[in-house]
Amino acid sequence: MHKHPSRLLRGIGLLCALALGATACGGSGDSDSGPKSLSESDVQAALKKGGTITVWAWEPTLKQVATDFQKEHPGVKVDLVNAGTGNDQYKALQNAISAKKGVPDVAQIEYYAMGQYALTKQLTDLKAFGADKLAAQFSPGPWNGVKAGGDGVYGLPMDSGPMALFYNKKVFDKYKIKVPTTWDEYVDAARALHKANPKAYITNDTGDAGFTTSMLWQAGSRPYKVDGTKVKIDFSDAGATKYTGTWQKLLDDKLVAPVTSWSDEWYKGLGDGTIATLAIGAWMPANLASGVKSAAGDWRVAPLPQWTAGDKASAENGGSALALPELGKNEALAYAFVEYANAGKGVDARVKGGAFPATTAQLNSQAFQDTKFPYFGGQQANKIFAESAANVADDWSYLPYQVYANSIFNDTVGKAYVSGTTLADGLKTWQDASVKYGNEQGFTVQK
Repeated sequence: MHKHPSRLLRGIGLLCALALGATACGGSGDSDSGPKSLSESDVQAALKKGGTITVWAWEPTLKQVATDFQKEHPGVKVDLVNAGTGNDQYKALQNAISAKKGVPDVAQIEYYAMGQYALTKQLTDLKAFGADKLAAQFSPGPWNGVKAGGDGVYGLPMDSGPMALFYNKKVFDKYKIKVPTTWDEYVDAARALHKANPKAYITNDTGDAGFTTSMLWQAGSRPYKVDGTKVKIDFSDAGATKYTGTWQKLLDDKLVAPVTSWSDEWYKGLGDGTIATLAIGAWMPANLASGVKSAAGDWRVAPLPQWTAGDKASAENGGSALALPELGKNEALAYAFVEYANAGKGVDARVKGGAFPATTAQLNSQAFQDTKFPYFGGQQANKIFAESAANVADDWSYLPYQVYANSIFNDTVGKAYVSGTTLADGLKTWQDASVKYGNEQGFTVQK
């Protein structure tokens, strides 16, 4: 589901020069009909009439949802298409939108990528269907994600990634290391572990945009401020300084394994104890269970370490929504499916299939929280994940061209992992490059 680090995607157009208007992209500017006015009765009429909707998504549990939805509404056919994961699908989607041909009725879009589609009006504002009334059903981080920094609702959250610390208890016990509750303790644990076993590292890190922005989010940094086409980027606030100051110690002392996530070497390290922790989203258990079978029973879950002792701050890492591209057809039927999948009966089916929910009813349910994970020695890990979800601040913003910004991360911040460049200097370079690009695309960007 969220198994892939960000890949290079230079040019998504950038979404038809992004800020320069939806009419150039074949968005809602092609129509003079004004804001849509659709109701629950329109949705019910569409279900009764039936028809086919095309859904582009890579999330595996949607297969069961589509089957159940078709069974409940025999006149409806859901054509579920995997058009690629993440950036691969975004590229295909942008090509379809530009050609005004083959645009799906529903598309899976990660929260970090939502803003660029919303700003150019390439997604239907689901407030027309009353989706804004569903706000209380979702945890704060994902709901903030579908609002994409604006007043609209550009999708319904499908899953979420509240962060936690996954750690190898067997390794920690062997070397008598306490589970860290603060990031300072985490650095101390890293030193103790590497000293006890020079082949073992507290974690791996070769530079990842999604991880970095999640860590900044948790630290209280808010580097991106977005008001329509006015953008400010600043990586020098107190939260960013906390993150860079702490993580720089790990890099300077070579306390993180220079191993790329999702590689064969990474899976091996997670299995043999040479990579002892992961600070990552709550969707990770299924990946450990399938990819690191040899370490079943060794791993446990703990709350994310804090920047200030006693705090409970968390952040999202990954997660996506289902949205309705503006050029899609049969919108009422498409919305019916999205609401069923993400706010209706489909949620339980997805959770049963291993998805991590964005809905508070599931997160807070006794059955969900009492679930025992055999992989984690029977631990009720969902209790930790649910608490993390509730402690995600909902005022984070991504850039409306975050896909591009992430694509240049390794050329900027990534230098801190392979040269004498500091993380702070790398972030400054990333900032400058993102400002330059945004101004070139028609935004007014300050730093």
